[in-house]
Amino acid sequence: MKAITFDGFGTADVLRLAEVPMPEPRAGDLLVKVHAAGVNRADLLQRQGYYGRQSYGESDLLGLEVAGEVVAVGADVTGIQPGERVMGIVGGGAYAEFARVDRNMAVRIPEHLDDLEAAAVMESFVTAWEAAVHLGGTASGTAVLIHAAAGGVGSAGVQIGHALGARVFATANAERRADVLALGAEAVFDYRTDDFEQGVRDATGGRGVDVIVDFVGGDYLARNLRSLAPGGRLVQVGLLGGQDSADIPLSVLLHNHLRLIGTVMKSRTVDEKRAMVRRFAEGALPMFANGRLRPLVGKVFPLAQAAEAHHAMEAGGGFGKIVLKVDV
Repeated sequence: MKAITFDGFGTADVLRLAEVPMPEPRAGDLLVKVHAAGVNRADLLQRQGYYGRQSYGESDLLGLEVAGEVVAVGADVTGIQPGERVMGIVGGGAYAEFARVDRNMAVRIPEHLDDLEAAAVMESFVTAWEAAVHLGGTASGTAVLIHAAAGGVGSAGVQIGHALGARVFATANAERRADVLALGAEAVFDYRTDDFEQGVRDATGGRGVDVIVDFVGGDYLARNLRSLAPGGRLVQVGLLGGQDSADIPLSVLLHNHLRLIGTVMKSRTVDEKRAMVRRFAEGALPMFANGRLRPLVGKVFPLAQAAEAHHAMEAGGGFGKIVLKVDV
């Protein structure tokens, strides 16, 4: 089969289309003919060598989420048959014509979603549900701040918060303010010019928000903690700011009995990922059927142009998910 490979770490130009062996499904796996694959920032980090040679999953190939058609099932698989459409999370291997998917990390694609839309769901919405709801406790009546809200996970978090009846505040660049507001945010602060800490205080009458989901890190940490209401939760999902360490105002953390929670999907165990998908399937998946949640596809590239897709993600400024279309 054809897949995207790279011989050494580097820029996006190291990516190439090549022939590789077919994946071999095990007893609990699905073999999926990939129709589309989502592009995630973790793919860029893997290509750049951020993870070294460490493997967090099932394949050394890039790609963490797939949408396509089941063509074979393992001996222990129940509930899904060949010919059904599924979307799922994989431990690598999505940038290919076929992928091996753990049965418990795949769900049926809602009927009204096409394959490109389905490829924009799993990584973003499972991560957002885990961060905002399972770890953060977002619910009706809570106040939530979502950073990087024009990105894949951030925009999913805004939608989830709004769908659950929370007050949602967000940061994004000014060019995407209208887009994020349309997803259900009450206010969007331009991360380049606005002081989100002051904005949150003003919007909440000085109380602060109950939950913050942050992908930036660095000097956002102290500002986030000061923006939380007593008992609030900061869920740290990423480090887009590039700073691995930051000052913590411990007096604020202690006095307001705050919680700082770190999470990342890629390094989770298989059982933890299965549990995350199960929570998503129970809580969020029904909202796609009734239209309360919707995937956002920004740009689409053919599989052979994976390098261009990576360049587009690195350039930033887009809205919604970048998706690779696999010819079928």
